[in-house]
Amino acid sequence: MRIISGTYKRRKIVAPKNLPVRPTTDMAKESLFNIINNLYYFEDVVALDLFAGTGNISYEFASRGTQNIISVDQNFNCIKFINKTAEMFEMPIQTIKSDVFKFLEKSTIKSDIIFADPPYNFTLEQFTAIPDLVFGNNLLEENGLLIIEHSKHTDLSNLHHYSYSKSYGGNVFSFFETSKT
Repeated sequence: MRIISGTYKRRKIVAPKNLPVRPTTDMAKESLFNIINNLYYFEDVVALDLFAGTGNISYEFASRGTQNIISVDQNFNCIKFINKTAEMFEMPIQTIKSDVFKFLEKSTIKSDIIFADPPYNFTLEQFTAIPDLVFGNNLLEENGLLIIEHSKHTDLSNLHHYSYSKSYGGNVFSFFETSKT
């Protein structure tokens, strides 16, 4: 995986083979960040990266100037890798080792962008729980976005707060907004 833009543009990051992850492809990540770039100033954003895995999305935020990034994953080795990489590049990434659902139930952190990349084999009920917890616990700032990455075989368009989706190969990003019910 590589960092697409910003301070660390073109830097390759090689994750250990034993991490239980499926990193967002470079093409899909570039397209996603082009969308975000048109909506926000990265320097002003509070970003929450759920199911952070390798930290791929967090690194991209940091490279583009985001100073407040929280990465949440339940796997100790993923958190360890994110911490090591963030330290090596001096990136402002805070990690939290936690089950994402438990984290969302207890969190009071408000974010501008919440990105969730859960396992593609989640059930619809598991996918539904993410926006339910985010919006139910008021975890987004006004004009904030929840973005859930999922496979093209999953349809989240009937969920509350759904706004739109963008597809890139087998990856889909579904966008959820406070103003959509």
